Amino acid sequence: MAVKMIIGLQYGDEGKGRAVHYEAKNASIVIRATGGSNAGHTVVANGKKYAMHLLPSAIIRPEVLSIIGPGVVADLEILAQEIQQMREANIKVERQNFIVSERTHITFPHHKQLDRLYEMLKANKVGTTGRGVGTTYEEKARRTNLRMHDLFIEPSELKSKIQENLKVYNVLVAEANKQIEQGIYTEEKFPIITLEEEYEYCMKYKESIKEFVADIYPILDKAIQKDEVIIIEGAQSFWLDNDHGDYPMTTSSNPNASGTASGAGIGPTLVKEVIGVIKAYTSRVGNGPFVTEQENEIGDCIRNWGHEYGTTTGRPRRIGFLDLVMIKHTKNISGLTSLCINHLDTIGKLDKINVCIGYKYKGKEIKHVPIDKQNCQPIYQQLKGGWNTEGITSFEELPKEAQEYIYFIEKYIGIPVKYIGVGADEKQTIIK
Repeated sequence: MAVKMIIGLQYGDEGKGRAVHYEAKNASIVIRATGGSNAGHTVVANGKKYAMHLLPSAIIRPEVLSIIGPGVVADLEILAQEIQQMREANIKVERQNFIVSERTHITFPHHKQLDRLYEMLKANKVGTTGRGVGTTYEEKARRTNLRMHDLFIEPSELKSKIQENLKVYNVLVAEANKQIEQGIYTEEKFPIITLEEEYEYCMKYKESIKEFVADIYPILDKAIQKDEVIIIEGAQSFWLDNDHGDYPMTTSSNPNASGTASGAGIGPTLVKEVIGVIKAYTSRVGNGPFVTEQENEIGDCIRNWGHEYGTTTGRPRRIGFLDLVMIKHTKNISGLTSLCINHLDTIGKLDKINVCIGYKYKGKEIKHVPIDKQNCQPIYQQLKGGWNTEGITSFEELPKEAQEYIYFIEKYIGIPVKYIGVGADEKQTIIK
């Protein structure tokens, strides 16, 4: 049996979708485990670009069963739109190759408004995507939210659950609108969302997704018994983890390996391989500490070379050098077995490359990540860049400097590099 997990080790956007799609060619099942429509996965295959927010990256492989797991929160509108977009692109999305867990929680219109309301109230803005993901998880934790299963219960029972879920929202909105009227905040007033509106939201998208909603556990059990290859697809990344990341500048789920396994519904002892995905530099969307950030010409160049603009928001990403202290910190917490390094082609365009190997912290030099990472300054080791990877298909063909960059990372982290991305297309992947 081979259950493999693929997770991000930085701040997201490392190329997990590409890694999942590549691994999926030998898999029978790929299951998306965490996050919601705030995630953006981009896969380039056969010269075509596919951007997804909820659908697993393997959806473009019709022979693979793609599953949205119980740890995900799903916006019905976005899910229905993605299914339609894929079909219009001649990608098969049918019951045979796509399932949504009946336990997956639903993101409602009022969750998006709550997201905006909370951001308005915060002195230190998190910089959320505004997709209502965090507020869905909030109501999930409060035990009032609805799941996919609820779409198919008796209408009266469904309406009762929606009404219960809306109570807190409408109380908060009434008070927020008073303060906006008083000039305390300059935001537009928030709408009162009715039971009828959210019931209609459910009914509008119920028909387009009903064929896909199922109990995933018998399917997973059968695949495990038959020793089939299962890929667990993570969303967001370790340093956005709500327990272990840069709290409060985090996401609302647990994208570390344990949280990702839980969100998929697969026990940790069944996971035989954990592949951590990183860029050959660092990028971040949204606010929060960023020790190696380059708010200068170097950062601008890397951003343009790497096309570093958010899949979900279109926002330009913050850019910095590779921080190996961050990556090594994730090794034991997530039980990493190997690395996938993307954008080796991008960083190689710099003649000299800094790599963070330690921090200056409160008068000391440290090689771990403290809770107040914002008080750290990077300690760099400079490596030689200036390489070109165009047309290269094997590790042995890489320029000496590029090979040394990879060896340096392996030695510092203490695990092997399995895959190296040297271009956007999946074919531009080197197996080491």
